[in-house]
Amino acid sequence: MERLSRRTFTVAAAAALTVPLATGDSVARPGTGGTPGPPGPPGRPGRRGAAPAELRGMWLTTVLNRDWPSRAGLTPDRQRAELIAHLDTAVRRRLNAVIFQVRPAADALWPSAYEPWSQYLTGVQGRDPGWDPLGTAVTEAHARGLELHAWFNPYRIASHTDPGRLAANHPARTHPDWVVRYGGKMYYNPGLPAVRTFVQDAMLDAVRKYPVDAVHWDDYFYPYPVAGQTFDDSAAYAAHGGGFRDRAAWRRDNIDRLVREMGARVRQIRPGTRFGISPFGVWRNAARDPQGSDTRAGVQTYDDLYADTRKWVRQQWIDYICPQVYWNLGFAAADYAKLVPWWAAVTRGTGVRLYVGEALYKAGDPAQPAAWRDPAELSRHLTFARKYPGVRGHVYFSARGVGSDPLGAMTRVVADHYRQPATPAR
Repeated sequence: MERLSRRTFTVAAAAALTVPLATGDSVARPGTGGTPGPPGPPGRPGRRGAAPAELRGMWLTTVLNRDWPSRAGLTPDRQRAELIAHLDTAVRRRLNAVIFQVRPAADALWPSAYEPWSQYLTGVQGRDPGWDPLGTAVTEAHARGLELHAWFNPYRIASHTDPGRLAANHPARTHPDWVVRYGGKMYYNPGLPAVRTFVQDAMLDAVRKYPVDAVHWDDYFYPYPVAGQTFDDSAAYAAHGGGFRDRAAWRRDNIDRLVREMGARVRQIRPGTRFGISPFGVWRNAARDPQGSDTRAGVQTYDDLYADTRKWVRQQWIDYICPQVYWNLGFAAADYAKLVPWWAAVTRGTGVRLYVGEALYKAGDPAQPAAWRDPAELSRHLTFARKYPGVRGHVYFSARGVGSDPLGAMTRVVADHYRQPATPAR
C-alpha cells in the first residue's frame, strides 16, 4: 500500500516523478496557511441520525517492523499487547478498518501450510512465535467493530539476494527456478504458471482459516524499475510468451491472470470476503494514453509495473480499489485534485468501491513540499473528495502515524470529518 518500506515506493517511485517531491514548495493551492475553513459534515451524510457509510482505514505494516511489532524478538505477550494497542488507536480515531500486512515477504504471520513464519516476529524466519497474530487480529478487530483486511504481497521474497538466508524449507530454496534477482532483492517470477498457482494457494490458506473481511494487495506486481538493471524473465517468456505482441503485453497478461483468478477463488472459498488492491496512484499519463490522467508521473502502473489497474476495475475483477494518491493538492506532476476525479470516473458504474490512499506519513516531513507542513492539508483532501460521490472512504499510511499524529494532521481529520463513528461502505 513502501512498502518495502512503503516506502521503497516513496524513495524510488515518487522520486521518479518529473517534478521531484522535494521541489513543490511554491505550488499554489486552496486554503494556504494554517487557518481552517469551516468543517464539513462528518463523513457522508446518511439518514437522519444514521452513522455515515464510509470506509476509514489504516495500513498496519509489518515489513521491516515498520509499524508492528516494534522490533523482532519480543515476547508473545508484548507482541499481542502492541497489536491490540494499534487496534485501540484505530477505534479512538473513529476508524473502522485495519489493513494488516500478514505476508510481507513470501512468509506468514499465521501457521501456514505453505510458507515459513515471518522473521519480523522472532528475528529468525521459520521460528514459531508461540502465538497466532492473524487469528488474534481477526478476533480482536471484530470485537472492536473493526474490519480486518488481510494484506499480502504476492511476489516479494526478500530484500536481499542470498537464498541461504531463507528458512531451509522455504519454497524459494526448493524451487530456485522460480526466483529472479533484481535490484538487490529476490522475487518470484510472475511469468511462471506454477508460481501463479503457488502464491494464490499460499494466500488463500489464510482465507480458508480465518473470517477476514477482505484480501488486500498493495502496489507490488512486477517490481518498480531500477535504472541499469534488467528483470531477467527471458526463459519464462520463451516458454510461455507465444502469441503476445511483445514482452510487456505478456507481463500484463500474467498479472491480469493473477488478479482475475484470485478474485474468483476468494469469492468461492469465502463468499462475502472482498478482494481489494491499492496500486500506485497513476495508471497512465494522458500524454501516453488519452484515457489516462492529467499527470506527468515518471512511473505508470500500466507501463512500468505491468499492472493494468484500470482494466481490473472495468472488468470488475476486484471489489474495491484504493489508489495511493500520495500527493498534495496542487502538486504539479501528480495533483490530488486531478487524480481523485479521474479514479471516480474510472469506477463509476462498475460496482467497484473507490477508497483513496492517503499519505499521512508525509505530514510534517521537511523533505516534502511545503503543503505537507500545513496541519490542514490532509483534512482538505477529505473535503475535496467529498465532492465525488464515488469516493467511499480513505485509508491512511500508516498505523504508526495514526497513533503518533505528526503535526496534528490526524487529529485535524478526526475533528473535521470523523465526529461520529461510521459503518464501512460495502
